Amino acid sequence: MRKLTYFIACSLDGFIGDEQGDASEMMLRFMDEEYLHFLKTEFPETLPSHVRPQLGFDALPNVRFDTVIQGRASYDLALKEGVTSPYAHLREYVASRSLATSPDPNVEIIADDLVGRVRALKAEEGGLDIYLCGGSRLAGELLDEIDELVIKSYPLVYGTGMPMFGTGLDIKEFTLDGVRSFTNGALVRTYTRKR
Repeated sequence: MRKLTYFIACSLDGFIGDEQGDASEMMLRFMDEEYLHFLKTEFPETLPSHVRPQLGFDALPNVRFDTVIQGRASYDLALKEGVTSPYAHLREYVASRSLATSPDPNVEIIADDLVGRVRALKAEEGGLDIYLCGGSRLAGELLDEIDELVIKSYPLVYGTGMPMFGTGLDIKEFTLDGVRSFTNGALVRTYTRKR
């Protein structure tokens, strides 16, 4: 069984960005040499395809994931930049009830039965795991399917913004597997779903 991993960046107070979910300007400044080395060796596939060549990641094989699922708002950030396949090195799925057709042959739209489709992807034989890219509402809808959390916390307090999970009160328990700290003040915490 493949795992669904919510690999997400957030502030100290649990926000993944401003009200629209954009955190690029604030969080990108933490991409120093030490932190990029961590991403390069452990999570190279989590960087978008159009960014990988600039960082020397383009020839790297996928280490953890071969599939990505993202929400419409997350996907729209790439579309605004003219990028129709932000994770071309992975199988790409976008959960959207409003996007009628995919603007790219590499991107499959999941309009109905999101949970059923994710369960089918998790049940596939072989391959690597599934990267849940965001955003907040999608993570909330898939909360029961998330097997692992990898939370990249940056030393910022937003005060308000988009929470990690766009849900009502729905308590789930995870077990801490590890914490890695970086000299830039970032922490990466890994949790496994307690079942």
